[in-house]
Amino acid sequence: MAHNGPDHIIPLQVSLTAGDFYTLWAPSWKSRGEEWQAFLGKGDALTMFTSPGAVLHFLETEPHHDLADHPRWEAFQATGDQRVNPGTIGGNIDLIGVPALLADRPSHENVSAVARAFQVARSIGDVLALTTVQSFFASYSVLNNVERGADHYADEGGAAEWSSVGRVILSNWDSVVDAIDEAVEIYPIDSDTESAAQQRVETAQKAADEAREQLEAQRKAAAGSVDPYDASIWGQAGIDPVKISIDGKILYTLRTYVSGQPVFLGHFGEIYTFNSRKAMVRWLAEHSEHDLAKLATWPDVMMQVNNGTLEAMVHPDNAYSFQGLTQDIAAGPDSVDTTQMRQAYELLADAADWARDDGVNSVLVANPELQQYISYMLGAAGGYRPSAPYTKEADGWHLLEENLTKRFSKF
Repeated sequence: MAHNGPDHIIPLQVSLTAGDFYTLWAPSWKSRGEEWQAFLGKGDALTMFTSPGAVLHFLETEPHHDLADHPRWEAFQATGDQRVNPGTIGGNIDLIGVPALLADRPSHENVSAVARAFQVARSIGDVLALTTVQSFFASYSVLNNVERGADHYADEGGAAEWSSVGRVILSNWDSVVDAIDEAVEIYPIDSDTESAAQQRVETAQKAADEAREQLEAQRKAAAGSVDPYDASIWGQAGIDPVKISIDGKILYTLRTYVSGQPVFLGHFGEIYTFNSRKAMVRWLAEHSEHDLAKLATWPDVMMQVNNGTLEAMVHPDNAYSFQGLTQDIAAGPDSVDTTQMRQAYELLADAADWARDDGVNSVLVANPELQQYISYMLGAAGGYRPSAPYTKEADGWHLLEENLTKRFSKF
């Protein structure tokens, strides 16, 4: 499920035995050094609402509730009546449909939907201390891998594991849903009041959609004079999608700079990479444990992920190609595109700086010919001139590339 960055509030539609209900969920925030999670409501029951309009009415008439102390509550409240509508990605939680999803193939859509259902069910169990739910998730470790996404189930072993998850659900999921059903308390509201509030939600949503379409039209109209990237969420947030072409493969990740130092989408020196931009966006919708989640602008990116509007456009300045460089170096300086080498070396250095290791420097120290060669090719003054053969330079550059790809999560 999308943990839309720390301190985020997510509108949900939850399918239970009695039908579809609505609520707000804060999956994780810290207060006074402690980790918290909560759903909209008061007391020990799980308050559910029959429509987004009912949620809006509750927010306007009940100032004291379980989310009132959330650090982003005031910001959430200021976003308009449409704020209670579930997003198109991550907002629809089908607890009843989990067995059917697991009976089908492990597509990205099915695995993501099951992961969202598991995460919300687990959170309900923890918030309300439902022993049945907590025991279920504690007893079957095979359930934890669903959060890894569809790629985890892509091979033969993964398909067998997906079937194992299905067997666990077939035998136990009814008791989990029953425990949640019993904990639900439906918010009482008369039909006229609910209808009026729902109309306000729909009107606000229509206005927001029209404003977004108008803004998009304005951006397209100005595309001839303004770099569209600058007007995108990436340009505004200062976080860049990065395209890497290396060893016959194309990968995508994210990078920014904080106080001049690079920060990648990753953790503990591992750069999280993806074979398509859409796969990266899907992953962002389901994971929050990475170094970019700490940035002040990250919730702005995740807002678009949650709304289903994020497009991972890559600016030409952030496209790095290593293709053919080793062979070109071996062929001689005249064969090397210095612009390509300069960009590639930038990425090598950034990855090493972010990981806080001296991998690049170690290779250069061990291969002085390569160090001199790179300095010469990138325009450094000096008396060095490369001479054939260029085997050591090519081998050293290939080692730099290997060290970089070892840092990628997917290669």
